[in-house]
Amino acid sequence: MERRARLLPARVVVYYVLGLALYSSSSYEEVIRLMVEGLQWQSGWARPWSVPTKSALWQARSRLGPEPLRALFERVCVPLALPGEPGAFYRDWRLVSIDGTCVDVPDSTANDQRFGRPGSGRGQGVGAFPQLRLVGLGECGTHAMITVCHGPLADGERTLAASVLAGLSGDMLCLADRGFYSYALWKQASASGAQLLWRMKSNARLPVEERLTDGSYLTAIHDPDDARAEPLSARVIEYAIDDPGGANVAQQRYRLLTTILDPATAPAAELAPLYAQRWEFENALDELKVHQRGPRVVLRSKTPELVIQELYGHLCVHYAIRWLMHTIALEQGHDPDRLSFTRTLRVARRTTGSHPGFSPHDTQRRP
Repeated sequence: MERRARLLPARVVVYYVLGLALYSSSSYEEVIRLMVEGLQWQSGWARPWSVPTKSALWQARSRLGPEPLRALFERVCVPLALPGEPGAFYRDWRLVSIDGTCVDVPDSTANDQRFGRPGSGRGQGVGAFPQLRLVGLGECGTHAMITVCHGPLADGERTLAASVLAGLSGDMLCLADRGFYSYALWKQASASGAQLLWRMKSNARLPVEERLTDGSYLTAIHDPDDARAEPLSARVIEYAIDDPGGANVAQQRYRLLTTILDPATAPAAELAPLYAQRWEFENALDELKVHQRGPRVVLRSKTPELVIQELYGHLCVHYAIRWLMHTIALEQGHDPDRLSFTRTLRVARRTTGSHPGFSPHDTQRRP
């Protein structure tokens, strides 16, 4: 708890970091001005308040650190969809997906040392900006990100996914691409009680133990690093997609591995097209990185701790926009997918700028 009276108390700085994510193309001073300007004539202030300098705002962010924004995300960002919502469930399971991405961060020595750079075929053989790797668990029907893990670029997606799997629960059906499969991750995810539907690489050895009525078959997966480990039972669904209009007219073959062993509970003919819902997470990343942050826009924080703080600010704002879209869709009886993220984001920016939501002054005396 803060004991000093500051021009920028911690609660205001939290709002400010969210404002940086909402107004990603505006300057430090312009963001704070957009968030508080208008309150003086709307409600009146007991004393004048001047816009802090860029240096003061940076120092306030440094004092705050990343933990309050991380805690805000972990407490607030929970699944949104209600039972029966279109596109959000398969039978009784909530559809979720795991995926990853890389985020450009400012070119500073500290960020370079902490996060690393991608390789490049030009110049010095490295990318223009350091990058942070992010892996998340998102709700397919609402695009709400509910669990994330981040790390340096050298950390693989499977390494970070081990922490993300903690967000799974028994009412979920988790989708994942072939890059996430490993015996250890499959075992960990299965232990959560969630059902799994993951794509497998074509060269994975999956022996046929029993052919089932819907064309799928039961198999056993083994730990390649420990021959004594108990094999895990799973079901394999194989199918091909014809795309005559595509550049590659050959069939694209898919192999899906699922923990749902009974074909009567989830037939192969239903699970195969259901896997396409995984791409909803790609759409959520596009909303976050292209529309909200801005195309080819780099995060503005030059130190690793503030990069993480800013990242969680962006995640919280994305969730808030998606919460707003979900609420409106429910009231109007529509699927949230039919609403425009970009338009909702513009409305949020206009509303926040014309109707500021907080005062920088304390409303009551604090110890």
